[in-house]
Amino acid sequence: MNTRPIIGVTLDAEEPGGYSKLPWYALRKNYFSSIVAAGGLPIALPHHPELVEAYLDSIAGLVITGGAFDVDPSLYGGGETHPTVTLKAGRTDFELAVTRGALARNMPVLGICGGEQLLAVAFGGTLIQHIPDSIAEALEHEQPNPRDQPGHAVAITPNTLLARIVGGASMAVNSAHHQAVANPGPGAVINAQAPDGVVEGLEHPAYRFALGVQWHPEYAVDPADPLILKAFVEACRHA
Repeated sequence: MNTRPIIGVTLDAEEPGGYSKLPWYALRKNYFSSIVAAGGLPIALPHHPELVEAYLDSIAGLVITGGAFDVDPSLYGGGETHPTVTLKAGRTDFELAVTRGALARNMPVLGICGGEQLLAVAFGGTLIQHIPDSIAEALEHEQPNPRDQPGHAVAITPNTLLARIVGGASMAVNSAHHQAVANPGPGAVINAQAPDGVVEGLEHPAYRFALGVQWHPEYAVDPADPLILKAFVEACRHA
């Protein structure tokens, strides 16, 4: 018997050019390999909103991945779109639908980087559209060094799910974002913050496992990163 829970993983989408002359999906290999290492069986979820319920019938948990794009401010009452904002409407529409569907089923959800921001919007929260315009003396959250190295540290909020998972008060993280969570949404909790106060993680205690981190634990930059993925897969195993 296969004891690995099936984990749905959202894909990035690209327009024609580069790999193919036609529109194509893409995702870094380490999203998948880190889930496999944590004990899960990852499958990719193409962007078909009409298949959301069928997808959710087939998986035990959902990973919302990151990408070089932003959530449409109109989805969280963010006002005028900042000039730096890049949209992928088809991807966001699908991810928001599948995330809301997973939460409605109390299915374990892990949001990574932009997936953490989308999870906040699904919770009814809001985003900062461009950190440098909103946070005085902010860190360089689009870190200039390679993604497999830490960019800064985060403080873990005590007595949160994340704190219980990682077992420490701080982590070194690889930070790659120009937006951040402003308000995590009704009932949601901030579980990690950068030294400049920027939100780096959130969770919602009303659900069995609904956790988002602004960094990329699939790189295992910090020794505690694999613990996040293992805890998520374990929650999926008991879904």
